[in-house]
Amino acid sequence: MRIHCKVAVIAVCFGVFLLFYFLGGNTADAPPLKEVAEEAQQRGTLPRSPSERALDVAAKFAKRSHSGGAGGGADEPPGARKEGRAFNAGAKSKRRGIVARPVTKRRRAEEVMHLAVVACGNRLDETLTMVKSALLFSLKRITFHIFAEDPLAPQFEERLKRWPPSVSAKFQYRIYPITFSVGNADEWKKLFKPCAAQRLFLPVILKDVDSLLYVDTDVLFLRPMDDIWSLLKSFNGTQLAAMAPEHEVPKIGWYSRFARHPFYGVTGVNSGVMLMNLTRIRSTMFKNSMIASGLSWEDILHPLYQKYKNHITWGDQDLLNIIFHYNPECLFIFPCQWNYRPDHCMYGSNCKGAEEEGVSILHGNRGVYHDDKQPAFKVVYDAIHDFPLEDNMFQSLFYPIQTKFLDTVNTLCGRIPQVFLKQIEKTMRKVFEDKVVRHVRPHK
Repeated sequence: MRIHCKVAVIAVCFGVFLLFYFLGGNTADAPPLKEVAEEAQQRGTLPRSPSERALDVAAKFAKRSHSGGAGGGADEPPGARKEGRAFNAGAKSKRRGIVARPVTKRRRAEEVMHLAVVACGNRLDETLTMVKSALLFSLKRITFHIFAEDPLAPQFEERLKRWPPSVSAKFQYRIYPITFSVGNADEWKKLFKPCAAQRLFLPVILKDVDSLLYVDTDVLFLRPMDDIWSLLKSFNGTQLAAMAPEHEVPKIGWYSRFARHPFYGVTGVNSGVMLMNLTRIRSTMFKNSMIASGLSWEDILHPLYQKYKNHITWGDQDLLNIIFHYNPECLFIFPCQWNYRPDHCMYGSNCKGAEEEGVSILHGNRGVYHDDKQPAFKVVYDAIHDFPLEDNMFQSLFYPIQTKFLDTVNTLCGRIPQVFLKQIEKTMRKVFEDKVVRHVRPHK
């Protein structure tokens, strides 16, 4: 019995030996197991085992550590975590620091709007009222470029510094002297109204400003300046400035009846509100009737004035009309509600845009803010001028305008109060909703 057991054990051992010998002989010429597995994995036919992945992680880490790189803990399989948790945690932290750092979006630079005004003589209060109207409703910050005669400059400084911090935080300002880069300065100053020709030189002086809104001192914003600023995006590839027509009806328009010089379109344009892409203006060669090759903005101003100075009535506005007469493709025309003047209502209502949407920008030319010829305009000006900053706009601004309008209904402009009130009411409601209603609305 013992002999049989020994023989059986020997036979089993011999059989196992033959089996290993057979397997070893058949795989002698085959590639190593790791190479086969990697090749199969690349073909998507064989998944890698946890032990092989753990070996690869260790090999990668050793290789990176030798070369000064970070570890590769992201390749660690679940089966290898028990053996090397501390090791792999260190590898993961290094990889996060170099490879997997979250991408944070840079905060976009806040867009700042630029507004220019030219003030001479007794225009201090009128200019500050315009500035106040722009700040009351606008959303973005504004940089004011104030061109003023020497006696006015310190007065602007002193008055603007009185405004409360909550208002001052919404704007910054720069004050410039009145200067003309070409021609006779005294001649330019006397062109039409004192210093009005300064607006022609804004592209030359404000070389670091890309785009700009110019307004006369007698302009009032009845809605955010942001809205007219956004019209810059509506310019096509050749347009570099925007203005409103001088009149809507050619039969009663000044240019169509009396002009002795070329002008834009059928009724000409009014320069009291002028949106400009200064970069385009500086880089454009303007066609004209003097030189066939064209002239830059700075070079065209003085020759144009010399040629037409005995034929122009409205000074710098006439020169702008002449320039855009020869370069109509450069001008974008915005509707009359963006430059609403007494002419739009004193001969009967002729601004359809204002009738439908309300006045966006009120332009009180002809001195109507300071006399009783057009009381509807004066009511709006007085209300904004007297409005205490930081007070309730419905109670201290809109309500007085609405109440005092009752005294103007017997005038041609006053009989259409909705034209004056619609946009300002809409704007103040939106401000109220944004600042109050949104914050008290219960969270769901």
